[in-house]
Amino acid sequence: MRAIRALEPDTRFVVRTTAPDWLFADIGRVEVQRTIVDAGMVQIDSLNIDEAATAREIAAFYAGFDRRVDDEAAALETIRPDVVLGDIPPLAFAAAAKAGFPSVAIANFTWDWIYSIYPEIERAAPGAMQAMRHAYAKATLALRLPLHGGFEPMAAVTRDIPLIARRSGRDRRETRQILGIPDGRPAVLPTFGGYGVDLPYAAVEREGRLTMLRPEAIDLQASELRHQDLVAAADAVISKPGYGIVSECAANGTPLLYTSRGRFIEYDLFVSEMPGVLRCRYVSQEDLRAGRWADAVLALLAQPEVPRPRVDGADVAAATITRLLNHPIAR
Repeated sequence: MRAIRALEPDTRFVVRTTAPDWLFADIGRVEVQRTIVDAGMVQIDSLNIDEAATAREIAAFYAGFDRRVDDEAAALETIRPDVVLGDIPPLAFAAAAKAGFPSVAIANFTWDWIYSIYPEIERAAPGAMQAMRHAYAKATLALRLPLHGGFEPMAAVTRDIPLIARRSGRDRRETRQILGIPDGRPAVLPTFGGYGVDLPYAAVEREGRLTMLRPEAIDLQASELRHQDLVAAADAVISKPGYGIVSECAANGTPLLYTSRGRFIEYDLFVSEMPGVLRCRYVSQEDLRAGRWADAVLALLAQPEVPRPRVDGADVAAATITRLLNHPIAR
């Protein structure tokens, strides 16, 4: 969105989402409309998925999918967008096609691919997977990020782009001074998203081998820091592998100590491909929850550097989308 506005300053953004308002606060002139656009995944915490509850959510969402498409198409007809961008709810593309607007998918995975390993979804929601694939097939264009899976329904209109990632614009030494990071031992940033996970931070700090950076203990607004500044300032990040944190670590040259995240198809793909974009190392959930981090962090920091990948995907996507508006793709 920032990259599009850099090219087209008068762009109007209307976001239909359940994401929090703060996510869009520093973009400016964004209208957020609260609505449920997909089923997603039900998490027990940041490291564990509730597969049965996820199947129930999908069954409930797709039981009325045709009605949802009609309602969303009506909303789009009121908004009158030049293009619909989706990351990556099937509803967006089905509704855009019904209302007659072009649509662009931007993501590293599709939901039918994510759900494909859970047989209980097909039992609870027969036909839902096929509905997803039919909706995806209606996208005008798909911009596929690295570390990707799925996209078969959009294969004919898929283009690969570099990583879209948040890069710190601050001097790393200045950020470390603001945070009071001492010299002499590695500073680690544990980050596990909004769901959180119960970890023995105090015990790790008492051991004295690592300096802990905990986002919830830092007043980012008062310090004028952003999450990507913390990533860039840290010597290592501890997290589960997902697109957001992996792309931030790659963009800022920060190694990642990662743990498993339950039965999740994207995890296996990331484990296979992450070594090509950043220094990374596995720590078991048992060692993570016990606070046995220091040896793994030191081993991670001893690994050789990895060349940084391209992280100008936002600029590439913005240029592609603005060209689409001026020169529509024939389907």
